[in-house]
Amino acid sequence: MLNFIWGSFIICGIVFSVINGKSHLITDALLNGGKDAVSLCITMVGVISIWTGIMEIAEKSGMIKGISKKLGGILTYLFPKIPQNSVAREYIAANFTANFFGLGWAATPAGLLAMEELSKMNKKSDVASDEMCMFMIVNTSSLQLVTMNIVAYRSQYMSQNPSEIIFAGIIATVVSTMAGVIFAKIMGGKNKSWKN
Repeated sequence: MLNFIWGSFIICGIVFSVINGKSHLITDALLNGGKDAVSLCITMVGVISIWTGIMEIAEKSGMIKGISKKLGGILTYLFPKIPQNSVAREYIAANFTANFFGLGWAATPAGLLAMEELSKMNKKSDVASDEMCMFMIVNTSSLQLVTMNIVAYRSQYMSQNPSEIIFAGIIATVVSTMAGVIFAKIMGGKNKSWKN
């Protein structure tokens, strides 16, 4: 569906530029856009490398396990059916930690492993469990202390103060995460009442 939408935008843009006699702007936009994309990729590679390395060090040093224990109460509240000694809790903790520091790319592998473990625990493989839904919602709402992607983008495009977005990002992600958790808990309660 998205391919169709983006394809339609591109085709409409080309058609209208030709009709209006401004097809040369397409060439300029392609060349400048390509240059900007390469420049942005170089900036992001540095940021991604540093933070992915930090997450790898944190995992190897046992810091992720420590964080998992520190998050024990929160994880138990959010995922009451996951056993305390489950490896899924470690993956979820790693995912939450990476997201908290704005490292969506570093959170993805842990998120996939967490979902795989949750799928193994799920008795009905064709229907997502409450834990799977809760994890997806919290992962998507992505509570963040530092919105690293946005800071990197703003820095690339010469913002005078790239980090000024951090406070607004904290507020936005706290609100979205709380709304998501409340919604998931309400829907989880409805599912139980329907089953009964």
